[in-house]
Amino acid sequence: MKYADLITLFRTALIFVVVYFVLIKFNVLLTLFIILLMFGLDGIDGIVARHENKTGKKPSKYGARLDVAGDRIIEFVFWILFVFIHLIPLFILLLIVLRHSFADAFMAAKGTSSKMKTKFARIVYSSNIGRGGVNVVKIITFSYLSWLYITQSFLIKNYMLIGYILTGILVSYVLLRGIAEIYESAR
Repeated sequence: MKYADLITLFRTALIFVVVYFVLIKFNVLLTLFIILLMFGLDGIDGIVARHENKTGKKPSKYGARLDVAGDRIIEFVFWILFVFIHLIPLFILLLIVLRHSFADAFMAAKGTSSKMKTKFARIVYSSNIGRGGVNVVKIITFSYLSWLYITQSFLIKNYMLIGYILTGILVSYVLLRGIAEIYESAR
């Protein structure tokens, strides 16, 4: 197994530590640090994979698919957690599941998302700005919602309003990226 794959498996396993810490309202700073680490390792596993490929090592057979699976697991578990602890409504989770299911199915039929041809899809989905932007919004939103629950700040109306706004921005961004994937695949 390649080092990049091990990093992906490790960062994916960290989501269950985060869920446990949020549910028991454990140390908020440690929980937020693990969230940052989890998303930071997502970039590092890509760097390691590219380095392993450049050094002449045989590419990982399932590396790219494992990375996508890890991303989906982390995102779905966060959404499920926030529905479970009543910070977001169930329809948000359903929208996310539908988006990923359709977009992944369309992209799987096409083959890959790394060769986007339309300007819209390249900017929104496959550019560094598109990928990095959605990850920054995820980090902020998931960290904020975790902080809200651990510190019981969701009881303060204005703090919860910020959580709804962040969730709305993230869901809009994720749906826009899904539209780009489906649009590109359907061409």
